[in-house]
Amino acid sequence: MNNANYWRAVPLAHIMIVTTVITVITVGTPKAKALDQRVETQIEAIKQATARFEDVNVALAEGYIPDPSGHCVDAKAEGLPAEWGAMGVHYMRPDVIGVTAVAPRVYGTGLNTDFLKPSVLLYEPQADGSMKLVGAENVVFEKAWKDAGNEEGPMSMGRAWDYMADDPNTPADEAHGFEPHYDQHVWFVNNPAGQLMPFNPEITCAHHQHAHGQ
Repeated sequence: MNNANYWRAVPLAHIMIVTTVITVITVGTPKAKALDQRVETQIEAIKQATARFEDVNVALAEGYIPDPSGHCVDAKAEGLPAEWGAMGVHYMRPDVIGVTAVAPRVYGTGLNTDFLKPSVLLYEPQADGSMKLVGAENVVFEKAWKDAGNEEGPMSMGRAWDYMADDPNTPADEAHGFEPHYDQHVWFVNNPAGQLMPFNPEITCAHHQHAHGQ
């Protein structure tokens, strides 16, 4: 299967599902720690830099594509605690992620860590059928990252990115068909779990079937 067909067949959002114990523990805390002013300032700058994408048609025009499966990532639907909430619909730039292979696992050489120019945009479907921009995300593959001379995984705003790799000792595919990779979310809307956590309890996929722009 060539790259183009693959991206039309596989839920791109699966690359974003986080299953680490660290995430479970952190998301489960009753109250997220307050962000310091530096992080708040950085998030505001990212929000302003991506403000034009509040119109999903602008994102499409600039090369972002929605998850080809039409998938809206919801924790409960993924077999995770419902109270985690959702991520929404992922619109991504395959060229920025740098996809170069789809077998035996998807791999890319992109090294983008600039959230002012993110490789992924997060949208929440609205009741009126529109798509609301709620966050951004970056994704890099472990091999490409280390081949570039990096010994440790990427960090943003003082937080290590989430790491995903398949565990051969379990029946599930924790990496969802992808080579080991790192990803990091940044929320533009309030997230009680933390503005840099993968899931947001205040995001819902309830109106997904009505969404336009996909």
